[in-house]
Amino acid sequence: MSNPSKKIYFASDFHLGVPTAEKSLVRERLIVQWLDEVKKDAEAIYLVGDIFDFWFEYKHAIPKGFARLQGKIAEITDSGISVHFFTGNHDMWMFGYHEQELGIIMHREPVIFEAQGKKVYIGHGDGLGPGDHGYKFIKKVFSNTFFQWCFARLHPNFGIGLANYFSRSSRAKAGDTDEKYLGDDEEWLAIYSKEVLEKEHIDYFVFGHRHLPIAMSIGENSEYYNLGDWIKYYTYGVLENGEFHLKTYPDNQPFIFSKDK
Repeated sequence: MSNPSKKIYFASDFHLGVPTAEKSLVRERLIVQWLDEVKKDAEAIYLVGDIFDFWFEYKHAIPKGFARLQGKIAEITDSGISVHFFTGNHDMWMFGYHEQELGIIMHREPVIFEAQGKKVYIGHGDGLGPGDHGYKFIKKVFSNTFFQWCFARLHPNFGIGLANYFSRSSRAKAGDTDEKYLGDDEEWLAIYSKEVLEKEHIDYFVFGHRHLPIAMSIGENSEYYNLGDWIKYYTYGVLENGEFHLKTYPDNQPFIFSKDK
């Protein structure tokens, strides 16, 4: 049962680890600062994928770094606030460490929940909607347990280094395309949301992955939001008194979406 006096917070695409360890650390400290602020009135916190630019858990090893974020999350869950993690296309290889050590709730697929009298559909967003068949095939390969077993045979020094290289190359290849609004009829996550609406009513669709903060009406009493990122926009979502808002950090002011972006 949702507590109407509390807020629910959403953020995605921190991509910790890039472009350099030094710049990532500055961003990580800012994220921890944000978590310190929102935990004061949070009922739940949803981290909606690509929190790390790369993550792979070996049986006895994990990528080094990110200690400040992980310690803060453990502190928050220990206090009784639920923290939900959604795997993204950059950090899909989470195999239990965060659940066991940090007490998070892990999601590998979109979920629907009800809070504050609203129905919310939430997921990272990769592989949904029309098109992008190449990535959808790659995602199936990466999700295959045999492929994961094979990768785990690589020594962590080599495996993690190799994966980090390809992760950075993928983002460099994408360039600025993730930051361009595609138009009301071309935004594939909005198209996907409209398809879901044909089967059931949803008040708010909340996704990450696009790296562009978006707020748009997609039907009668239904809205689609993209959470943006913490590389350029530093945006997050908050559900308060049944109303969803995109805000920027650290000023916590409403984000004004422009279709001219």
